Amino acid sequence: MDRYNEIKNLVKVAKKALTNEHLNEDVERIKKQYGMLNEQSIDLTGDVVAKKIDVGQDIEDEVEFETEPQEDKQQGYRVSGGIIVLHGKNKTDLELTTDEKIAFQETMDEFVEEVSDLVDFNKLNVYPNNVEWSGNIIDADLQFFFSIGEENGVYINGEMIKADDNFVKLLSKLNNFYQKFKTKWARILAARRKTRQTDFE
Repeated sequence: MDRYNEIKNLVKVAKKALTNEHLNEDVERIKKQYGMLNEQSIDLTGDVVAKKIDVGQDIEDEVEFETEPQEDKQQGYRVSGGIIVLHGKNKTDLELTTDEKIAFQETMDEFVEEVSDLVDFNKLNVYPNNVEWSGNIIDADLQFFFSIGEENGVYINGEMIKADDNFVKLLSKLNNFYQKFKTKWARILAARRKTRQTDFE
C-alpha cells in the first residue's frame, strides 16, 4: 500500500510539472537547442487546444489498473462430449494443457466404468484453489457433486430415493471414485499453481 501511495504522489507531482506555465518556453528552448523545426507554435496551457492530453491522469489510471485486483475470467473447452471450464485472472490461467485434457477424458471414462454408465455430466470447473464437478446419475435419479480444495467432499441430491442395497452400493462407488478424482485433480491444481508461480518469476 505504501508503494501505491508513493506512486500516486509521484503522479501528482508529474501532473503539476506538466501543467506549469513555463512548459511552452522550455519546449521552445529545447527545440531550438537541438535544431528541431517548428511549423506552428501551439499554446499547450491555454484553451486553444480543443482536447489536451492529460498524461498525469493517464499514468494514474494505469497505476490504479495495475494495482487493483483483476476480474475473474473463464474459458470453456469441449473434450469428448464433456465441458471443462478454467477460471483465472490472466491468459495463462485460461490455457488448457494436454495433461488436463487427458485427465478430464480419463475421469469421465472411469466414472462410467466404475460408478454408472447412465450419467449426464455437468461441466468440470477448475478454479485456482478448487475443482468442482457434478452430474446426474439417471437410473438412480441422483445428482452428485465433487469438490476438492476449499469445499472438500462428495455431495448428493435427490428426491425420494429408496434406501436399499443398490443405493448403499452406489454411495460406496461414489465415495471410492471421489478418492481417485481428488488425487488426480489435486495433482492438476498443484501443476497449475507451479506454472503460475514460474510466470511471475
